[in-house]
Amino acid sequence: MNLFSVFDLFILYAIYRIVAIDVRSRREGRDLRRVGFYDPIKNQTYLNVPAILYFLEKGAQPTGTVQDLLKKAEIFNELSSNQTKFN
Repeated sequence: MNLFSVFDLFILYAIYRIVAIDVRSRREGRDLRRVGFYDPIKNQTYLNVPAILYFLEKGAQPTGTVQDLLKKAEIFNELSSNQTKFN
């Protein structure tokens, strides 16, 4: 397989990492933590729920796309139940 065909394979098959980043760093900055991935071709999502809840409790603001994925996975329901435990 030559390099060009490998490059084509990556373009046709995208898997998106879900990461926590510091908004004060550049867009290409280092991730604080990888908290999941989304594969739109297979319609698969993996979420590290404890890590996501940790960052949300610390005030993290998800992007619109990530917020939609978290709603679908009912992460915000878990966040509400965890917050009542802490109060």
